[in-house]
Amino acid sequence: MKVYKYGDNVDTDVIIPARYLNAPDEKSLASHCMEDIDASFASTVEQGDIIVAGNNFGCGSSREHAPLSIKACGVKCVIAPSFARIFYRNAINIGLPIMECPEAAEAIQAGDTVSVDFASGVITDETQGKTWQAAPFPEFVNRIIEAGGLLNSLKARGVAK
Repeated sequence: MKVYKYGDNVDTDVIIPARYLNAPDEKSLASHCMEDIDASFASTVEQGDIIVAGNNFGCGSSREHAPLSIKACGVKCVIAPSFARIFYRNAINIGLPIMECPEAAEAIQAGDTVSVDFASGVITDETQGKTWQAAPFPEFVNRIIEAGGLLNSLKARGVAK
C-alpha cells in the first residue's frame, strides 16, 4: 500500500470540497477527494493505499462526506498523530479505519509502502524497515469497521433493519 502524505490541519473542506456535497453517490464524492490539496489524488489512489497526515486531520465541519469520500477512494486507513473528534467518530461510523500514531505519522514518507495490522496496532513501513505501535481498536470498534460501518454492524446483529 503506497502512502499519500499531507500536513497538519487538513480540514473537511479540503478532503471533500463543499461544492461537491450534492454528489449523487460515493463514487462521485471519491472522484473529488483531496482535489484542493492534491489534484492528482483521486486519479492515482489505488485500493489499499494509505493516507498519512499531520495533527488534527479532519478538522472543520461535522460532515460525514469527508471520511466517506476517503473510504470510497479505496484508502485502507488514515494514520495521523491526532484527528478532529467528530471526524474520528464519523470515520468509525462509516467503517474507515484511522490510527493515531505520532511517531509513524512523522517518519513515514509519501510513496513509502506501509502495512497495518489493525488487530495488533502495528504499523510497518516496508520501505524504511521500521515499525511503530499504535493502540489497537477495541473489539467492538473492529466489528464496526469489519462490517463496513455502524449501520451494517447493527444490521448484522439484528438490531437495525
